[in-house]
Amino acid sequence: MNNNDIFRLITSAFNLKDTSIAKTFASTDMKVTTVDIATWLSEETDNAETTLTDVQLASFLNGLINMKRGKREGEQPKPETELNNNMILQKLRIALNLKAEDMLNTFEFVGVEFNKHELGAFFRKPGNKHYRPCPDAVLRDFLMAVEAQREASLG
Repeated sequence: MNNNDIFRLITSAFNLKDTSIAKTFASTDMKVTTVDIATWLSEETDNAETTLTDVQLASFLNGLINMKRGKREGEQPKPETELNNNMILQKLRIALNLKAEDMLNTFEFVGVEFNKHELGAFFRKPGNKHYRPCPDAVLRDFLMAVEAQREASLG
């Protein structure tokens, strides 16, 4: 998955419209235009020139944390220059204020089962012997589960 795919999944999971997306970026002092947002959300314009950079996606995720948990006092975190699925999953976990059990329950919502140790491996530091890279499918399943839970709670 590229950053635009992840961005589309996140905005869908949280049912974010263009104005909310712009506010999310703005909370991290990153200026984006409605044209930028439309380009990133469009599957027809996926190419190297129109793909969100890791810094832009990290800023968006930091803004999502601000939106869901409130902006923290003092200096805001700097967006990472390189992201991987593990870091994205961690930022989503923080934004949603989820503990391990909550995440396991979220995954079960779409029929995906992990134990605490398997899930915890995604949140280890890369040098740790128990570290495991997060596959695209796991990140996609998590975002689909978040969206399914949101929809179930609405109706």
